[in-house]
Amino acid sequence: MNSQLVVAAAIVDDLDAPRHLLAARRSAPSKYAGLWEFPGGKVEPGEEPMAALHRELGEELEVSVLLGPEIINEEAASWPAADGIEIRLWLAQVTTGKPTAGVAHDEVRWLGRHEWADVAWLRPDLPMLDALAASGRFGD
Repeated sequence: MNSQLVVAAAIVDDLDAPRHLLAARRSAPSKYAGLWEFPGGKVEPGEEPMAALHRELGEELEVSVLLGPEIINEEAASWPAADGIEIRLWLAQVTTGKPTAGVAHDEVRWLGRHEWADVAWLRPDLPMLDALAASGRFGD
């Protein structure tokens, strides 16, 4: 079975000194509704991952972003998720627009580092959150 590449963004308030992270609450499908995630989506055939991320964030959140460094999984080329999905995650900062919930989400929320555990994240996003926390990038 071929894996499906999904790209996602850890959208922060400031790439150089992040204090807040944007979380998006899924509205569908029903098995994921109410759970929080890093926004993003599937890479289409022939599409470059970073181009896909810009497209997905425009469609989902109505924003343009400046991409920062990729958050690397030290154990694999990407972050594994269910059903053959592999995720790549980049830091990003909004340059145009204000994040809105859109179609895939029913709420977006800026969370300080101390608030990350206050929402129920999708299971595949938890190791990525741990990597962000361990990176030492976030102030409290």
